[in-house]
Amino acid sequence: MSDKSEPLCRDCLADARPDSRRCSSCGSPRLISHPRLHQLSIAHIDCDAFYAAVEKRDRPELADKPVIIGGGTRGVVSTACYVARIRGVKSAMPMFKALAACPEAVVIRPDMAKYAVVGRQVRALMQELTPLVEPLSIDEAFLDLTGTARLHGMSPARALARLIKRIETEVGITASVGLAHTKYLAKLASDMDKPRGFFVLGPDECVEFLREKPVGFIWGVGKAMQDKLHADGIRLIGQLQTMEKTDLMRRYGSMGSRLYHLSRGEDARTVSADHESKSISAETTFNTDISAYPELEKLLWELSEKVSRRAKKEGMAGLTVTLKLKTRDFKTRTRATTLSEPTALAARMFGAARPLLQREADGRTQFRLIGVGISHLSPLDESTAAVSLDARASSQARAELAMDRLRNKFGQATIGKGRSLKGPGNRDAD
Repeated sequence: MSDKSEPLCRDCLADARPDSRRCSSCGSPRLISHPRLHQLSIAHIDCDAFYAAVEKRDRPELADKPVIIGGGTRGVVSTACYVARIRGVKSAMPMFKALAACPEAVVIRPDMAKYAVVGRQVRALMQELTPLVEPLSIDEAFLDLTGTARLHGMSPARALARLIKRIETEVGITASVGLAHTKYLAKLASDMDKPRGFFVLGPDECVEFLREKPVGFIWGVGKAMQDKLHADGIRLIGQLQTMEKTDLMRRYGSMGSRLYHLSRGEDARTVSADHESKSISAETTFNTDISAYPELEKLLWELSEKVSRRAKKEGMAGLTVTLKLKTRDFKTRTRATTLSEPTALAARMFGAARPLLQREADGRTQFRLIGVGISHLSPLDESTAAVSLDARASSQARAELAMDRLRNKFGQATIGKGRSLKGPGNRDAD
């Protein structure tokens, strides 16, 4: 192998001459150059504007148009293509604000089933490079290519460049790569050169790279922690780099240790192929605000069924059930409860979330969104799924599994539970 530190052409994968601006083989200006290029092996791959990219792939007439994936004027933006982002549209932005910023945008409702198929295609290509693929979501993952150079006959960097070309040609979307020596830095790097980016961050430069970045760049530092750091006069990662670990831990507890190490680019986490979905959830945003409990309860049941279908399809069960509500003034409430055993059954999810909803839906508060999800996932064991000390719950579980078998054989509309036919307020339907 000739993998040294020569620049690498991302289009034809040939080595370029040092200090070249274009590839001498194909003329492409898309060269990667870094002293550690062929020595680093921890990568983060993130598909570019994934949902929007899939829709543009399937509808070529949208190629140059601003596209927003989301739902209605009351919903939020799931994904915006880069044309729309230039106009000021951002993910999670309320749809009415997005359309005010970009009124000419083409709005498409999400097609999660289609996106899941494409996500699996991309995942399969990743797994051809290494078994150590740790998914973070449907369209992004960490990869550890340590020790794969002999297997592939090329360095991890070259193998990653080839992978990105395959994603473009075989799947029809683009992706960006961050290459580093830790997961934290690889994820940061993948955002540095989007779209179609390939950013390399070596261990010798990470402290300097992080110095002028805001503290929000640190993994795990959310808005509340940012506010706390800002209140203490700490806004840049470089300020954390000057502080002692003991002082940070005295101020911020266990988070202080994370701040100390990550501010210096130190991350001991390894890439684990066991880290699949951390949760399975579903939510819906209303066209008009809802305060009435019966209406919210009906929606909770429908979402519980949706989460249950996904969990069963993925072969997973969850130990914790979480209810999510968003008020008309965009304040989010999350309430959770832990079960005695993991479940993928809609009835059990609904039964756990309903008391949480009863406490929040007092008839006075107006809500614009409701969601439900399961977390602390483990493999689903259907042989024990219907076993419970509660005979009534066991009977319900067995009935649900029987209906699943009928639906799988004859289709989802074949049979419905009494609750979905009569409404969840009818206790006889339970």
